[in-house]
Amino acid sequence: MTASPASSASSSLASLDVDPVFALHRGGKLEVRSTIPVRDAGDLSLAYTPGVAQVCTAIADTPSLVHDYTWVSNVVAVVSDGTAVLGLGDIGPAAAMPVMEGKALLFKEFAGVDAVPICLDCTDVDALVETVVRLAPSFGGINLEDISAPRCFEVEDRLRELLDIPVFHDDQHGTAIVVLAALTNAARLTGRTLGDLRAVVAGAGASGVAVTRILLEAGIGDIAVADSKGMIHSGRDDLNPVKSALARDTNRAAHTGSTEQALAGADVFVGLSGSTVSEEAIASMAPDSIVFALSNPTPEVAPSVAARHARVVATGRSDFPNQINNVLAFPGVFRGALDVRATAITENMKVAAATALAAVVGDDLAADYVIPSPFDERVAPAVTAAVAEQARKDGVARVKG
Repeated sequence: MTASPASSASSSLASLDVDPVFALHRGGKLEVRSTIPVRDAGDLSLAYTPGVAQVCTAIADTPSLVHDYTWVSNVVAVVSDGTAVLGLGDIGPAAAMPVMEGKALLFKEFAGVDAVPICLDCTDVDALVETVVRLAPSFGGINLEDISAPRCFEVEDRLRELLDIPVFHDDQHGTAIVVLAALTNAARLTGRTLGDLRAVVAGAGASGVAVTRILLEAGIGDIAVADSKGMIHSGRDDLNPVKSALARDTNRAAHTGSTEQALAGADVFVGLSGSTVSEEAIASMAPDSIVFALSNPTPEVAPSVAARHARVVATGRSDFPNQINNVLAFPGVFRGALDVRATAITENMKVAAATALAAVVGDDLAADYVIPSPFDERVAPAVTAAVAEQARKDGVARVKG
């Protein structure tokens, strides 16, 4: 007797649910809860018709009231097309949903920000931009997630031009903020400033470009970037516009070879490429070197190997010290931006977030503690306050108090 499709599906789910990861995800990780009770007809008439019409009319007359009388000012859209999900690559919008749910969960748990995961079944830049623009009136901010490079740069740039709410590609800027914070503290530990350091970044995707840009903004001494074909420099004729801009603004030492060749005498290595770097290359770096091997789940160089030669080692993993984790940044960044109803997230706001995050470490600074834990309850409030203050200074805050 052949089993029915329904019984086969049930059996398959049961076998998956033995795994605690699948058991946790069964039914999803999110739900919507009301903030007011609906106990009787009186409550219903206030929360819905006819009472709600008064609120609608007021908002129609004064659109800014939507921030006071709906949830818009505290809700973020977490938007992905599923083309660059974690280390899994282009797995599509349905398979991306567990990650977007997780992101929304982290917004709520770490900063009290409501977030809605939205996975779009389109990859064309025009279609992505148009769709998000049409959705935007329902949200106070847009968090772009797991959209592949180089499309992600154009999508974010165009949305920032078109919308008057914060747009933030976390794969770029969340990583960049945390790297800057950790590197600031690593430099302090070794008696240097960012201006004293020469850095090599492996990877010219979303995070590699953003890390490079924020380190330039913060005053890094020199920085060079490598892609899969070697160092990015002005002599290459195969660069897209994003990489051409990097060639113009970086690599003052004019390195033209491989990542490992450029590491000789360098102070800092930031790995964001999924490639590998030999122990010999790490050993060739300057004294008191700093190694951020951030590829997940396999760092570019094993932390135990890097530690033989580097003063400070960081990874993207939670089972090693100094985890570079975006959750240290994006909840507080959006909380601060939403609290002042910011029209954008500026470069200064990102640097302010990194500065505040670095300051949480304070006098406890050590080689195995250059960045705080995501579970340090001081993190989100510190980042929130710094971002809100900087938004006011930059003139993008609509709430001035």
